[in-house]
Amino acid sequence: MSNNEELIYEFESGKEVLSERYQLAVERLNSMADEHLSDEKYDKYFHFVRDFLLMVDEAYSFVQDGSFDKASMDELAAQNKKLYQDILPENYANSYGNPTFACQVFGDDFGHLLSALYYEVRGLIVYAFKGDMFNLTTMLELFLEVYGQFVSADQAGKIPAYEEVRKTLYWYGSDYAEEMRQIGFAEMVVSDTNFVRDIVTSADLTDLRYLYRFGEYVTDNEIKTAQHLNSLTQEEIDKLATTFTEGYRIGFAMTGKDITIKKTAGLHYNLGFERMIKKAIENLEAIDLKSTISLAPSSIFAISSTSARGGFYGAIPNKQYDYDHKEDVALFLDSNYVTRKLEAARAAGEMYKKEARLFGGPAVIEVFGEKPFSPSTNEKALRLSKAQQKMLSDYRVQNSLIMNNYIINKERSFTIISFPVPEIGDNFKTIFDETVRINTLDYKLYQTIQQKIIDVLDEGSYVIVKGMGDNHTQMKVMLHELRDKAKETNFENCVADVNIPVGEVFTSPVLKGTEGTLHVTGVYLEGLYYKNLEIKFEDGCIVDYNCSNFDTAEEGKKYINDNILFNHKTLPIGEFAIGTNTTAYVVARKYNIADKLPILIAEKTGPHFAVGDTCYSYEEDTITYNPDGKAIIARDNEISIKRKTDPDKAYFSCHTDITIPYDELGEITVVREDGETRTIIKNGRFVLEGTEELNKPMDE
Repeated sequence: MSNNEELIYEFESGKEVLSERYQLAVERLNSMADEHLSDEKYDKYFHFVRDFLLMVDEAYSFVQDGSFDKASMDELAAQNKKLYQDILPENYANSYGNPTFACQVFGDDFGHLLSALYYEVRGLIVYAFKGDMFNLTTMLELFLEVYGQFVSADQAGKIPAYEEVRKTLYWYGSDYAEEMRQIGFAEMVVSDTNFVRDIVTSADLTDLRYLYRFGEYVTDNEIKTAQHLNSLTQEEIDKLATTFTEGYRIGFAMTGKDITIKKTAGLHYNLGFERMIKKAIENLEAIDLKSTISLAPSSIFAISSTSARGGFYGAIPNKQYDYDHKEDVALFLDSNYVTRKLEAARAAGEMYKKEARLFGGPAVIEVFGEKPFSPSTNEKALRLSKAQQKMLSDYRVQNSLIMNNYIINKERSFTIISFPVPEIGDNFKTIFDETVRINTLDYKLYQTIQQKIIDVLDEGSYVIVKGMGDNHTQMKVMLHELRDKAKETNFENCVADVNIPVGEVFTSPVLKGTEGTLHVTGVYLEGLYYKNLEIKFEDGCIVDYNCSNFDTAEEGKKYINDNILFNHKTLPIGEFAIGTNTTAYVVARKYNIADKLPILIAEKTGPHFAVGDTCYSYEEDTITYNPDGKAIIARDNEISIKRKTDPDKAYFSCHTDITIPYDELGEITVVREDGETRTIIKNGRFVLEGTEELNKPMDE
């Protein structure tokens, strides 16, 4: 590509300049009212998107001029519905956001391109409420640039060349890569001001109009969540928040990390939990940590292949819509684009190097109970080519290595906790209370029982895991050799610190000799359902996989490749664990919510295998100890050890836990070097002496 083909964007981003540019863009949108393209289908598209952008501008003015503060709850709900209604499931079939509809109207080339542009434009709703003039301005200018290309071509009696328009989007994503990355990185590590946090700490949380102030989609789920938290006493809120923030603090202490050198913590949560978050912010400030909360919509210009959002977000208007656009970066992804994005990552790290070193890591509240989502295949959704899949995998690894230079993993920590949302059903309040009970179980009891399990595991050379009934799991898991069993252990005794609730022992297995078939009849991973998920391993690495979600095996393999392997040719077993939280298991069965549990709880309700990185990635050289004083030596495997000679091949930037529930578990047996065996679980029940207490919840 020659230089004269490249679109050059001026990076004049001062507030006054941006404001002027924004007003000019809005004026140009207004002037489109009396303009029409001769090709009706394109004319209809550009006027439809233009009307949407003017509605976004109205929302921006609505917030800026104080009208939001005067509006009623009903008025805010109506505005919110109007902004999101086009992509809601009931309207999606005829939305430009649906690649199938767009391709029917424009053909595949422009269908993909214009649907992707519309997806990106819709992210401006959040930026309007944030008052993010940079993103508002540059995106309006991009839309007008594309429209201008159609106008110019129309004057010559034709439409623009597809490649000309694609390059316009390509160079937008490339030229603004640094600004995009710097804005997102700053929101995570810089604590001076923060849009979400400042609303949470200043708003009257009993006035539920505040839920609409973020620009996120709001449903009964978020409203009822906020109402429930408002119904709790301050003492109950304090308990929820303190369990959460103490997990964060203890996470540093348990791993020998100095929390006093950190000044910020990143909060991740779903809309509706503000009352708990407000107290969590206060708790963190009491230990000299300021909170940051990131809010950004998904973008076609990000190098990603997932529809999942992080940070803070509200209701997802249409999960199929997000899933259909998760690989839109296929429009741009080439080696130059990857290089540019990695340069942007370094630039952001350098710009905020000081703040990044002070960042302590994430504190995450996950939710569960939403209607499970199993995506439909949209034949017109963009797909990464094999070459692009490889670029994406390489990018993920390189990006994580770059970020580790600024936010150093061995110096940071995290914590995760989860709660149900009202969509879980009529028993929401009871299940919420049960979840609080699960999150606050006596960790001392579990610590003692789990140590008995670890003592037996440490006598073994390998572990056999078998399914029962319809589950045909048959796995052999190799363990590291302990040179000094009085001082060393293979398994971490995990209680409720970074990983709430309590209840697992885990290790990084030896890959050589680890083999077999892992099977679950049904499981949800990162919100996606897998039916009869089966993965086969040789020497600890994936060699084959399938599921029965789709009509063809090919579709099932792609589904797994995209969302579990993340386009890697293979992944190793990074973790083998035995969950011990039978209380959580019983609650899940009692209220029929096993299919809705987050992995955070589900992984504690049976043994699980994680494919991808180990639990100690980037921290392998940091020695950690169990409560009994033994050093955990199984922090590496044959792939992660390559970090010392070839770090590009040591990490995968993914870690997906797959749990076998107790009622599908035939046995877990430890095999010693001399062939002697000790069984820990048989037919879904703990049979090892000293673990009988774990069966009591299942007998009640």
